[in-house]
Amino acid sequence: MTTFLKLLLSFLLTLVIPFFGQRSAAQVPVSVVTFQNMFKKEVPVDSMDTFLESQMKKLKVPGLSIAIINDGKVVYHRTKGYADLEESIAVTDKTIFEGASLSKPLFAYFIMGFVEEGLLDLDTPLYRYLPYEDIAYDERYKKITARMVLSHSSGFPNWRTDYENDRLFIKFDPGTAFEYSGEGFQYLAKVLMHLLQTNDAGLEKVYQKRIAIPLGMTYTKFLQDEANMAHKAEGYVKGKTVGEDDDPGTFGAAFSVHSEALDFSKWMITLIDKEGLTAAGHKALFESQIVLPKDHPQSNAGVTDWTLGFAKVTLPQGTLYGHGGNNPGYTSLFALSQETRWGFVIFTNANQSNLPMALLQYLMTR
Repeated sequence: MTTFLKLLLSFLLTLVIPFFGQRSAAQVPVSVVTFQNMFKKEVPVDSMDTFLESQMKKLKVPGLSIAIINDGKVVYHRTKGYADLEESIAVTDKTIFEGASLSKPLFAYFIMGFVEEGLLDLDTPLYRYLPYEDIAYDERYKKITARMVLSHSSGFPNWRTDYENDRLFIKFDPGTAFEYSGEGFQYLAKVLMHLLQTNDAGLEKVYQKRIAIPLGMTYTKFLQDEANMAHKAEGYVKGKTVGEDDDPGTFGAAFSVHSEALDFSKWMITLIDKEGLTAAGHKALFESQIVLPKDHPQSNAGVTDWTLGFAKVTLPQGTLYGHGGNNPGYTSLFALSQETRWGFVIFTNANQSNLPMALLQYLMTR
């Protein structure tokens, strides 16, 4: 594997809408014996199965859910391994994983619908909608806009809890640099709740009505219900289970989405097909907002830009948009190409897993 690809994946892993019409559950053709990687090369299905099983054993990954998209359709879908090692409960197509930061691009798409309707403006300072007491001591926060939040240029750190005193602060003048930040997404979620005159539970209902239900995304939720929790895979760190550590009542725009590969792929196909938003809305969603300096660490990994919620990776063969996710006990990653109508998504219940790196190498080199 080239140093370029290793850096690329290591970076990705740290990281109101018109009616669509109900999208039926994605169907994988039973007769498929090969699928294509992003370079249009054929990959045998049985070789992929063998590769995943060997890597799961080598990297000690308990379970996974994976889907690969060719020409805007899922052509390969597998669930493998265990959702619960101790109880020998196998992963199925109903097993749910934490998607962690995969929440961010999905939330950005959610936001764009309200932008199109005029409820929210990308360039209006957020304090004009909702002052933020947590950072009111620093007047610079009054410059922060939704565009800055979605492109990680708000000036906020990733999480205040990573620093002494757990106090929110601003690292640089908003809009002047890139700094990956979950804090910004949480502020934007508070703004949206204020505009809709609702709370965390109400925002989940709006998300379900506007995105999840029309797309037939049965399991992809920011707030978890009993059905999702009953089918949730245990998360593992060094072979030991991790407990639930997030407030179940918080709509985590930056971190709380739960899903599985086939369900999540329905949204990815919507992006590939450019549905759900106007043409202008899709263009805005994927337009470069921040160009990384050539000496920036992520530039060495091929990440040239950030759009509204997506990392943009420029390869000699084309452009990929995607995001990775890490919560304690879970690792996830998705990437898609609108040019080639290709994509993949993987969820695992292993902490900081290298399996997505191995998968990316496999798909790049077949």
